[in-house]
Amino acid sequence: MHKTGQDVAEFVAGVAPAKRRRDAETLLAMLREITGLEPEMWNAGIIGFGDYHYRYESGREGDAGAAGFAPRKASTVLYLPDGLGYYADRLDRLGPHRSGVGCLYLTDLTTLDLDVLRDVLAESFARLTGGTYTKRAREGGTE
Repeated sequence: MHKTGQDVAEFVAGVAPAKRRRDAETLLAMLREITGLEPEMWNAGIIGFGDYHYRYESGREGDAGAAGFAPRKASTVLYLPDGLGYYADRLDRLGPHRSGVGCLYLTDLTTLDLDVLRDVLAESFARLTGGTYTKRAREGGTE
């Protein structure tokens, strides 16, 4: 992935529907607080905070946002590149969501326990910014 230089505020202002824009604004504030960083746009409409370097056993490597989300039409996608396995007990308490390998799909932040969400995002960011991340999310997120 790469940073695009696109203006984050301009991007968020164009997010539709309005509920998704509201959720994006909530996540921007939360992630600014957690990371102490300003957001940057990454390719494919992803808003990222900080970055981390990944390297897979295959030799493939690159950089990505250490914390990030993408406000999509159907849901907001939160990226947890360290895998969901670390957070299974907390995600049970989060509220309505769907999950993928390293993603949470959220349709309405007002239905979630935002303290749980904040805790998960803070731990994931700390885990990813502590050094080079070498495990794939699909490996289960356990050390």
